Amino acid sequence: MTPKELKTQRAGSTVLFFVQIFSTLSYSILFSTLVLFITNGLKLDDVDATTITASFVAFNFALHLIGGFVAGRLFSYRSLFALGMLLQALGCYILSTYQLYLGLAVFLSGTGLNVTCINCLLTQFFKPHDKRREKAFLWNYSGMNIGFLIGFTLSGFFEKTADYSTLFLIGAASNILTFIIVLSTWKVLKDKKTFFSFLNIKKRFLFRIFGLLMIGSIITALIWLLRYSSFSNKMILIAGAIMVFVIVFFALKQSTVIAKEKMWAFLILCFMALCFWTLYMTAPMGLILFIENNVNRNVLGFTIQPQWALNINTVIIIIGGPLMAILYNRLRKKGFNITIPIQFTLSLFLIGLGFVLLAVSITFADSKGFISFRWIVFSYILQSIGELCIGPIGYAMIGQLIPHKIQNIMMGTWMMLTGVAAIFANIFTKMAIGVSKSTDPLITNPSFFKTFIILGVSTVIAGIITLCIVPFLHKLIKEKKHPSETSSIPV
Repeated sequence: MTPKELKTQRAGSTVLFFVQIFSTLSYSILFSTLVLFITNGLKLDDVDATTITASFVAFNFALHLIGGFVAGRLFSYRSLFALGMLLQALGCYILSTYQLYLGLAVFLSGTGLNVTCINCLLTQFFKPHDKRREKAFLWNYSGMNIGFLIGFTLSGFFEKTADYSTLFLIGAASNILTFIIVLSTWKVLKDKKTFFSFLNIKKRFLFRIFGLLMIGSIITALIWLLRYSSFSNKMILIAGAIMVFVIVFFALKQSTVIAKEKMWAFLILCFMALCFWTLYMTAPMGLILFIENNVNRNVLGFTIQPQWALNINTVIIIIGGPLMAILYNRLRKKGFNITIPIQFTLSLFLIGLGFVLLAVSITFADSKGFISFRWIVFSYILQSIGELCIGPIGYAMIGQLIPHKIQNIMMGTWMMLTGVAAIFANIFTKMAIGVSKSTDPLITNPSFFKTFIILGVSTVIAGIITLCIVPFLHKLIKEKKHPSETSSIPV
């Protein structure tokens, strides 16, 4: 790599680190507060709130797939991301007026389409087998979680007074700030070898017009789909099933055996990720309701807001992301082969054990049915370390396994997995809440126990199965070692 390329790589990684912080803040507010806003602010019941929240999370990630098709084709990565920030800001403002469906639809059209852009922008700074990509994504993931930390903390403060309007306006302001950052670093974030970058000025204008019409259509469709969440959730599951066949199609279409085998490995890793994210996506639905109603949140005389519990996860990732990047670098220098399949398998064991721990905690509930908050801390520690083994690594994996021409589509597909997982998480959340619609922990604890133990044990078993096929995945991926891969990149 030339000094100029290295300088560009460093500048781009640094810019995107700070962009992640501020662009994530508004989403973190909705992620942690939406179910409480719907129940406490709009006075809907828990079942309706979790269903709408599941649709919100699912559409956010499902739209990443469309973002994968749009980004680099109808818009440049940087222009679609900038447009997305404006749409997120507008969506937050509409939500501040308590217009739920319109606000969510506009917000989703922004966050749903633009998140793929930031990952593709970061990917294009690195060559396929450059392990510095993994470190850059770990740092970027850490930046994203700084945004989550700020958002969760603010949400907890405003939850005390139920001042949701001001909270959403703060989210809008963070998106405007991100928009300004992107404009000021426009040249650094220039697309490289995308379809859109090769178009002439006239065609770019026409493609942008078509893209804007598409976004308008998406907003219109979302307003309707969010009102009929059950139908929408089924649509997303069908779309997820279709994308399995799309991956198979692209795998068969590859011209070399090596490229085909890497695509098959990607498909298997997708199923592993689906198991992990199904458990993880219970956080904005079932887990946050469990923390609100079934956990003694009084710690040292101070009441912890439900959203603040999510900060256990964010703090570990903010600190753990850079530390894990350093650890991987040192282990590889010593000859340890830290591979994607091993990291994914470890993530399944950790999150599975985290949920088993939650089930065990219920057996130690007090006479009123409340469990100690320390159990939540221990569970989130396990879940967070598991997330570090799969979240940023999954994004970095795209550049290693997927041919350049379809990286944006497969990045969108990879991120859509989390949306499909959110639908499954909603199913398990409804199982945990039960049919009584009660918030009394003595009544709901048995159903939560059943759900946690099923999810936890099943995922640990899945981890055991995937551990057995790790050697097979290594053969498919064919990871290579290059001396340059062990060098570091300051971000």
